[in-house]
Amino acid sequence: SQGADAVETDIHLTKDGRVIVCHDKTTKRTTGHDGLITAMTLAELRALDAGRWKGPQFAGEKLPLLEEQLALIPAGKSMLVEIKTGPEIVPEFARVLAAAGATPRNVTVISFNAETLRAVRRQLPAYRTLYLMGYKAPDAKDPKAKRPPSIEDVIRDAKAAGFTGLDLQHTWPLTPADVARIRAAALELHVWTVDDPAIARRWIGLGVASITTNRPGWLREQLKP
Repeated sequence: SQGADAVETDIHLTKDGRVIVCHDKTTKRTTGHDGLITAMTLAELRALDAGRWKGPQFAGEKLPLLEEQLALIPAGKSMLVEIKTGPEIVPEFARVLAAAGATPRNVTVISFNAETLRAVRRQLPAYRTLYLMGYKAPDAKDPKAKRPPSIEDVIRDAKAAGFTGLDLQHTWPLTPADVARIRAAALELHVWTVDDPAIARRWIGLGVASITTNRPGWLREQLKP
């Protein structure tokens, strides 16, 4: 209804080996029950109310299985699936994709976990893989503060692993020269999560392939000439 090209979703592996959808690694924020998803069975997770936190009209909503979401992808649209666990999820993830009739045309795999993405590349070589990478500027007042990786290191790692591209946090201080390096490595460039038109315009100017946003309809309107 907002004219988005795709949706982004987040998956975890339950204690009994099912692929379930939730952004957080625990159920506390969205169900009120403080449980670690990987330590809970599907039955335990599905018994929780994952809708009431958003509004009374959503009361009784269950945590969805990935296969239930895949079945709802409209024709011509696609889904970015963020794997939030290690590579142990990949065999079941592959089974779910096959059972749901998903294809590389309508599903792209993204993750911060390079080893997980490498496992996807091995088991599902036809699927596109985007390497997520956040960016927090180092604290100049703290010499011991953890420094973010260089874009050169990120490019090198992604290219060596055979990933399709990079999906960078919008805070990256990327330059046109950096983008040229990404292109030279035959990597795609994507950005997350942009809800500000000025930031969106900057990344569009850099030649980004896609923008992940919480407000697709509104942002598209703001970006009209």
